Amino acid sequence: MPLVNLPAFAPDLIADLEKLGTERVDTPVIQPAEPFLDMAGEDLRRRIFMTESETGKSLCLRPEFTIPVCLRHIETATGTPRRYAYLGEVFRQRREGSNEFYQAGIEDLGEPDVAQADARAVRDALTVLANRLPGIKLSIVLGDQSVFEAVVAACGLPTGWQKRLVHAFGNQAQLQKLMADLSDPAPSGVFGPEVERLAILGKLDDEATLIAHIDETMEATGYSTNASRSPADIAKRLREKMELASTRLDSRTLALLKEFLALELSLAEASKALAAFADKAGLSLGEALERFESRVAALRKVGVDPETITYRAAFGRPLDYYTGLVFEIEGEGLVLAGGGRFDRLLTLLGAKERIPAVGFSLWLDRIASMKGAAA
Repeated sequence: MPLVNLPAFAPDLIADLEKLGTERVDTPVIQPAEPFLDMAGEDLRRRIFMTESETGKSLCLRPEFTIPVCLRHIETATGTPRRYAYLGEVFRQRREGSNEFYQAGIEDLGEPDVAQADARAVRDALTVLANRLPGIKLSIVLGDQSVFEAVVAACGLPTGWQKRLVHAFGNQAQLQKLMADLSDPAPSGVFGPEVERLAILGKLDDEATLIAHIDETMEATGYSTNASRSPADIAKRLREKMELASTRLDSRTLALLKEFLALELSLAEASKALAAFADKAGLSLGEALERFESRVAALRKVGVDPETITYRAAFGRPLDYYTGLVFEIEGEGLVLAGGGRFDRLLTLLGAKERIPAVGFSLWLDRIASMKGAAA
């Protein structure tokens, strides 16, 4: 596909990426849709351009590069660590700007020193942007999903609620709604008369009895277990729903979550603030705080001053595969780069072993518009 409207600075940007010790790769524009639908997150899913093969397989136009680059790495069976660079078109619906635009970036796969790789990702994104936009003031906001996960786990919530809250991380409206739901559980009757009857009979508390009841009901109604979930699966889901609906977040725990999510300060002061929050709340955040502090130290080591970075405890990015560090770099109100850590993604995509990974992408059309305005 011809590179139409490729920014004039693209060759210099490619040279920057090569100097950072990367291997340039490309991926097909037509991609299997399933990985994006399963792993990319609701925000991206609803903006993907879908199509279908002649055999009925769901396909899409490439909406981003991280998943395709990871799939390519798995398919080519190359070892790690590897640092891949890319530059090409992506296709997704946007509220502003063209639905076809260029992105470039780096995916850093398999570096065992997580703190070093995280710091390098932030530094490299800053370096490339500073080279393309000299004189433009850049600001960085950083979050950490793993710290939020540690806080939620330490609060002792049921696993189902932990998953829901973590899934909503970065989406303020959804997170606030879930916390409101937790503080005011669903009223009786929301699951229908049959489930309420089972609860009254005490069958929801006895797994074996519940499974047997569901099995009998399915046989009596002629509902085939081969066509759907088994009685055990249905029983597990019913019990989980009832547990989620009956869980109430006490006022102290709700206040702790709100206090944590309100944290926003210089990254240089964030480690101390998080440790103070954990001590005050009586929460054990040991490993998550150690990883956080190691990253701050690694940033200093690679020449990025933590004083210039804002840590926002509630900050996340709208992609479901992130697991730790998340960050964005802005210039004059425009998000120019964004990235984060995605340690579970390659395993979910089919890698035979766990591969730690971090990366970032650059919005070339936004960089071009700022260069034009500055000219």
